Amino acid sequence: MTPKSGILLLLSCVSAIAAVGCVFELSSGQPELGSTITTAILLGSIPLTAIFFWIAVQDTRANMK
Repeated sequence: MTPKSGILLLLSCVSAIAAVGCVFELSSGQPELGSTITTAILLGSIPLTAIFFWIAVQDTRANMK
């Protein structure tokens, strides 16, 4: 694993944690940042998690050869 892969995995974890936090905030009924902003963060963090993870895996595979 390269430093680039590690940073991408870190970003993937952070965005996944943000998504889970948004789900809990929205399920509570009264999100601190408001429903619109919390929903926007949730909708942005889900694809970012997948994208960062995919790029990290591709980078690691490319550097194994």
